[in-house]
Amino acid sequence: MQEESDENLMTRVKNGDALAFSILMDRYKQAVVNLVVYTVGDNIDSEDIAQQVFIRVYRNAATYEVRSKFTTWLFTITKNLALNEIRRRKRHPTDSLDVVEQEEDYTKTKQYPDTKAVPPDDSMMNDEMQKCLKAALEALPERQRLALLMFQEQGLSYEEISEVLEISLASTKSLIFRARDALKKTLKEYLSSESAT
Repeated sequence: MQEESDENLMTRVKNGDALAFSILMDRYKQAVVNLVVYTVGDNIDSEDIAQQVFIRVYRNAATYEVRSKFTTWLFTITKNLALNEIRRRKRHPTDSLDVVEQEEDYTKTKQYPDTKAVPPDDSMMNDEMQKCLKAALEALPERQRLALLMFQEQGLSYEEISEVLEISLASTKSLIFRARDALKKTLKEYLSSESAT
């Protein structure tokens, strides 16, 4: 049985079909959450923002035009809400809860090594490498990070990304190239510093 297209589902949503909306939400929730996490930089508000995205999709279903690709429309809404969150955080910074946790003294508890612990698979990146990659992604300018994540993580085409970001196709390709180049340089520096120690 062939999966119903996003565009057909949105036509059904326009007509008030809650089941069609549920199918779309199931289909794209994880992709939206992932894009929000990578854009905003943490998991804290990602679920809430993803819910806001789908609320907007439902409320604005009547404005959706079937001639445009659903994912382009969806990821445009996602991008806008994620960028709004970044702007909100800059206007209203909060103290990190990590500081409180670090201040507590856990040294009084004796720790014992886990002799049954299994070393991680060679195929998995170690924690430091993941932290380095996350930091490198967060250091990228917003548009570069968004373009790269939509291309790598969401599988959007250059054309779809250029529509979401409202820039030319050449600019989209350039953003992705520069983002990849910056990541390669950062990770190369990290790997060379690791091998020197």
